[in-house]
Amino acid sequence: MVAKLSEPTIITEADVNPGNDWTKALQAPGVMNVDFEERINFQRLHRYRLARTRQALKNSQLGALLTFDGNNIRYITSTNIGEWSRDKMCRFALLAGDAAPHLWDFGSAAAHHRLHAPWLPPTHCHAGMLGLRGAVPVEAGLMKSFAHEIKDILEQNGVADQPIGVDIVEPPMLHELEKAGLTVLDAQQVMLDAREIKNQDEIMLLNVAASMVDAVYHMIYEELKPGVRENDIVARATKMLFEMGADDVEAINAVAGERCSPHPHNFTDRMVRPGDQAFFDVIQAYMGYRTCYYRTINVGMANDAQKDAYKQAREWIDASINLIKPGVSTSTVAEVWPTAQELGFASEMECFGLQFGHGLGVALHERPIISRLVSMENPLEIKEGMVFALETYCPAKDGRSAARIEEEVVVTDTGCEVITLFPAQELPVANEY
Repeated sequence: MVAKLSEPTIITEADVNPGNDWTKALQAPGVMNVDFEERINFQRLHRYRLARTRQALKNSQLGALLTFDGNNIRYITSTNIGEWSRDKMCRFALLAGDAAPHLWDFGSAAAHHRLHAPWLPPTHCHAGMLGLRGAVPVEAGLMKSFAHEIKDILEQNGVADQPIGVDIVEPPMLHELEKAGLTVLDAQQVMLDAREIKNQDEIMLLNVAASMVDAVYHMIYEELKPGVRENDIVARATKMLFEMGADDVEAINAVAGERCSPHPHNFTDRMVRPGDQAFFDVIQAYMGYRTCYYRTINVGMANDAQKDAYKQAREWIDASINLIKPGVSTSTVAEVWPTAQELGFASEMECFGLQFGHGLGVALHERPIISRLVSMENPLEIKEGMVFALETYCPAKDGRSAARIEEEVVVTDTGCEVITLFPAQELPVANEY
């Protein structure tokens, strides 16, 4: 009989052991479940994530976690009702001491969970809605009512006298929690502690997600020709990702020609032209696990300035990849990247995100964050089982072009393995003349 998340809450070594066997090749299986090989073991994934959260909670000064961040809700409860809910602040989950998680979800979604999420106790699946970011006035009393309901659950589980951690919150809800007599502290750091080490199922999901973007880049390489617009590429890539099984296409940057320098972090209806340098970033999720995956592709031909910029961006990213292994400091990695001034920016804040590393998981930005802005004086240790992206950028000397490369890496016991596989050692030129 498969144990449910609602059963005994003693954390065992098996629950928190990521089970990563680095002697085997990293898997990127098909998106279907099959009976003839083990792919994603979702029960194991559910237990691992909840056990990691419980352990992080026990290691903190908090007695409970109250999460409004959709990434944390999914990590703790293994539930999701669609990307539409991400910015509505209408869902929340509570982990009180050693109790099973409580989930408040949008209307009839709660009834759906009682039927289809057997890892949650039916009595812990509640309908809930705080006011849709103020559309329902605070005076309606929804927030006050839920603050007292939350306090009652904390009292039932003997943790009402301990601080409760909250990740993100509307100010009126924070005030109602405090008026109910609760001490509210930050939960986001606790959740980041929980999420930083990926187990075998998370790594497999991240690898499948990366393989989907491999395919998208092959399509872009074939389609990138004069007359195609940036938004055309975004539309085709989005369609392709959903057809392959994506559950969220968060954003796709498509930047070409003179828009490359400085990097605008968006896309427009600009048509690509012969000789353009163009770069793209595909941010999407498969089963909640995200990609951040840049590639630069020239249109038809490339000049010397573009080739030089690409070569430099490649050298910077290779230098950082070569350093990645357990025990290395993020400051050591950041040191091999150029300063903001070397790239023509006044400060590291203006340059933030151009020479950059960030964790990947159920959120786009997890630990570790690697940047000259924060890593030199506040370094973090790179650990086995982390998964993160490394990205570099180099403006070209022609004053309009730029190269952007990003690789996702899995930290193994001895180094790292790159899982973003569309060829990028040399500058790709699509539909070469």
